[in-house]
Amino acid sequence: MTRILDAQDVDDLAVGAWVLGTGGGGSPYLNHLNMQRIAAEGMQFELIDPQELDDKAKVAVVSTMGAPLVMQERLQDPRDVARAVEVMAEHTGSTFDAVMATEIGGSNAFQPLMASAHLGIPIVDADAMGRAYPEAQMTSFAIGGLQPWPLALVDPRGVEAIVTHVPTWKWMERASRALTIETGSMAATCKAPRSGVEVKRWGVANSMSFAIHLGAKVREARFEHEDPVAAVCSAANGRVLFTGKIVDVNRRTTGGFLRGVAKISGLDHYAGSEVELEFQNEWLVARIENDAIATVPHLICLLDATSGEAIGTETARYGQRVALIGISAPPLFLSSNGLEYVGPRAMGYDLDPVDPCP
Repeated sequence: MTRILDAQDVDDLAVGAWVLGTGGGGSPYLNHLNMQRIAAEGMQFELIDPQELDDKAKVAVVSTMGAPLVMQERLQDPRDVARAVEVMAEHTGSTFDAVMATEIGGSNAFQPLMASAHLGIPIVDADAMGRAYPEAQMTSFAIGGLQPWPLALVDPRGVEAIVTHVPTWKWMERASRALTIETGSMAATCKAPRSGVEVKRWGVANSMSFAIHLGAKVREARFEHEDPVAAVCSAANGRVLFTGKIVDVNRRTTGGFLRGVAKISGLDHYAGSEVELEFQNEWLVARIENDAIATVPHLICLLDATSGEAIGTETARYGQRVALIGISAPPLFLSSNGLEYVGPRAMGYDLDPVDPCP
């Protein structure tokens, strides 16, 4: 079913996508303002169900690659991601019928809207992660064994690059990450083009609609003076794992990623306990006294305890009152092949996955 996104949908997307970003994907604040302005000028964003795609349709898959802290500091011109799609079209010699997000998390949920605004093509209601992950190979398309090349990369200074071939998905991550670091740890990218049949088979369907729905539930809870954290858990079948106050954040930008650890001191009936959240752009592992209570690929989301607003790895700071919630990952990412790409060991942790909602 085709849906026209209005200004309210754009606002709700910003809230819901930030929750699904699991701390990463970049804060949607600046891109949200950009799309708010475009929506206010009368631009309509056409969202299409992936099942409506022709099997031979050509779909551009877009994202900003880089470190979330840099994304917070550098404004992004929507024309950059549109240009990345154009560079890919020039390289492949064919035009695109639609555009979709690589990841629905954070600011990257807005990349297909930004491209659509300048290219006039519809947005597919799907992504390749169902959340945000830190590396380019951590996608449903990689799990499905699809081709990882080519990739187009554009930065605002006029750098335009194409990665024409790589031996593996991990090599695509390494090559594109090196280019991104050289452009200041932030660049617009168009990933390997996908056919309609590939998107229908391997995309995480209806993730854009779900992010909008999640944001709407938070908005409604605030209006009704109800608990927005509870609204998120209800809408996403999630669970509150811990509530408390952030007492320390140790983070650094290195290798094109934001890495570190945040510590949360418990409040109310969690008083006397402390959670450590380890992150690489996204929250990856939550521990209490060295015991993991949640790990990737499950979603670990840190929310403001009062507003339900998500807190990113780049925006977490001392003194924030927070609620830590967990949401179970889609089955595809829990398969044996899926865990090779997005499980704890793929992130460097010698752990089995821990489901926060068993």
